[in-house]
Amino acid sequence: MTFERILQAIVDECGGGFSVALMGLDGIAITQVVASQGVASDDPLAGDVTLAGIEFGRILADMTKASDALGTGQMRETIIALDSVTLLFQAVDEDLVVVLALHPDGNLGKARYLIRRSLVDLRAEL
Repeated sequence: MTFERILQAIVDECGGGFSVALMGLDGIAITQVVASQGVASDDPLAGDVTLAGIEFGRILADMTKASDALGTGQMRETIIALDSVTLLFQAVDEDLVVVLALHPDGNLGKARYLIRRSLVDLRAEL
C-alpha cells in the first residue's frame, strides 16, 4: 500500500475531512491528498493542509523540546481546534507526522481511530 492510498482512506472515511498530509516536523510534505469529493471553494486552507503543517510545525517542535525537558516522552498526538478547521497531528516516528484537516463538525473520534489504525501501514512504507 502506498502513502497516498493510506492517506486517501483516512480522509475519505473519517467524516468531515478535507485534506491530509504526511510531513516532516520541518514542515516539508512527503505527500498530501484531498478528499475524493474534492475541496469546496470556501474550505479553510483551500485543501492545502501543508500550510498549516508549516505554520504549526514550529509549535510542534517547541512542544517536542518541552516534553524532552520534562522527560515525558515523545509527542504522539496534538489537536488544534480553530473556528473553521480542526487540525489533528499524529506522530508516525520521531521526524514524521500525519496532519489531517477536518471541518469543525467532522468526526474527530473516527479520524483519530483511522489514523492510529493506519500507523502500522505508514511505518511499513518508510
